[in-house]
Amino acid sequence: MKVLIIEDEEELADSICTYLASEKFICEKAPDYQTAMEKIALNEYACILLDITLPDGNGIDILKELKRQEKIDGVLIISAKNSLDDKVYGLKSGADDYLTKPFHLPELGARVDAIIRRKSFDGKNVLRFDELVVDLNEKTVTFQMQLLDLTRKEYELLLYFIGNKNKVITKNAILNHLWGDNMDMMYNYDAIYTHIKNLRKKMVQAGAPDYFKTVYGLGYKFIIP
Repeated sequence: MKVLIIEDEEELADSICTYLASEKFICEKAPDYQTAMEKIALNEYACILLDITLPDGNGIDILKELKRQEKIDGVLIISAKNSLDDKVYGLKSGADDYLTKPFHLPELGARVDAIIRRKSFDGKNVLRFDELVVDLNEKTVTFQMQLLDLTRKEYELLLYFIGNKNKVITKNAILNHLWGDNMDMMYNYDAIYTHIKNLRKKMVQAGAPDYFKTVYGLGYKFIIP
């Protein structure tokens, strides 16, 4: 799942990004208000980590703009402001959670997991699609009890499709979800074709039907055939 880290402390943003990437999240960073607003206008995120104090603005204003635009991205405020009033104000402004600095990265990761479960998967730890089972805590996928050996990109791709099952997902949306800031470096859709081909092969080898339906000229649907 894709996470945006709005944090002006470069070292902290890097450490958060490194940790979340190790937990199979796709991370993008925004060091200031302006960059954050540009990214939010162009993308959707499973969760946004939002520092309140930014060099060129206030994180709460970003939160209010998200709500004004009726964006459904989850928001976790990370702030050195630790008064009860600050926490209440942040949560009443629309944040899903509030974590004060300094914090332990595993706690941050667990809170991000919890927000994504609530926002995207109805609070479930285990997703089921036909006989596919995705354990969000263990980040594993099985079909009829057989563990699928998926790469990080394949896992993210499968999760993205299950979260948008029965909908047409465009190739550009897949590029944006999997590569984010680096999607401009992808000159064609070959990488998407390769990941879907490999994911299909691994699922079919485990006995699963082909859940990917090609929608010509647009992208793909993930459906039970």
